[in-house]
Amino acid sequence: MKQSTVLLFIILFVCGCGRRNALDADVSKVDCPPVTIGRYDLDLFNANNADLQSNLKKLQPKYRLFLGDSIDDPARLAPLKEYLASPRNQDFIKAVRLKYPEVKNTEDGLREAFRHFKYYFPSFHIPSVYAFISGGDYEYPVQYSDSVLLIGFDNYLGKDFKPYKEDGVSIFQVNRMDEEYIVPDCVRLLAASSFPVETGGGSLLDIMVEAGKRLYIQDAILPSAPARIKIGYTAAQYEWITKNEKQVWAAIIENRMLYSNDGKIIRVFTSDGPFTAEFGKESPPLLGNWIGWQIIKKYMERNPEVSLSELLKEKDSQKILAGSKYKPEK
Repeated sequence: MKQSTVLLFIILFVCGCGRRNALDADVSKVDCPPVTIGRYDLDLFNANNADLQSNLKKLQPKYRLFLGDSIDDPARLAPLKEYLASPRNQDFIKAVRLKYPEVKNTEDGLREAFRHFKYYFPSFHIPSVYAFISGGDYEYPVQYSDSVLLIGFDNYLGKDFKPYKEDGVSIFQVNRMDEEYIVPDCVRLLAASSFPVETGGGSLLDIMVEAGKRLYIQDAILPSAPARIKIGYTAAQYEWITKNEKQVWAAIIENRMLYSNDGKIIRVFTSDGPFTAEFGKESPPLLGNWIGWQIIKKYMERNPEVSLSELLKEKDSQKILAGSKYKPEK
């Protein structure tokens, strides 16, 4: 082989390897100011309830988003006094004060996530971020609207926080209610708001691939976060799926479920819960989401010219599956 040919081969090989790591993004030059989380939670509960109106007027310029322009109406103060005096909310704020006296880890994590959002989606608008006490709104630990991101830190007090059990929160949900999930939950919500999933109809493959895209966004925005955190698995559940992925895929194919539109079948593979009953109590939920995620990762590895934006716009799930050449080995 001629020297020039060998050199060309080496260049193409090296460049090809570089392209294949599509998520190795240098975001150091992406302009993103430091993230400061407004501690509405602490400031509000530190207000003296005996002279609440006077104290709220002091907080009003900083937290107009929550307090509005006028707090002189007694009818508005009554429910707020009740909220502040609630025994459960008092449990929440006491624990939040202890666990989250400062939230630098979350602020730094969000800033890095926002950098990645701006890198992949230059038009992404960096939201304002505030902390609040949700009062047990466990279904919506983070909320986003009109470029404002709200984080209910009372939803991240750890699995040993007794009020969660007293309130009947499911154990699989409690396992995800700790600090390491805060930034991933924020990223998931921001991605869902920016790139809403088309609802209604579709085969199991269609729904798995769309779910895989959402998880792949987390790969792009949170490249250092553990995979199990992104999908919400325990360490044992993550170990189970990495050992049994081939068997799950085989079950889908052998039972001709891949192109099924049967709602019951789709729910088996895409509904959240403590486990997937059809695969035993050791299995995790969201097995279809996991499979869709692996399909997307393989597709992007084999098609490095496809950008993240282009991936999200591609609606042909069969094309993605074929292009991925997905075939679990284990």
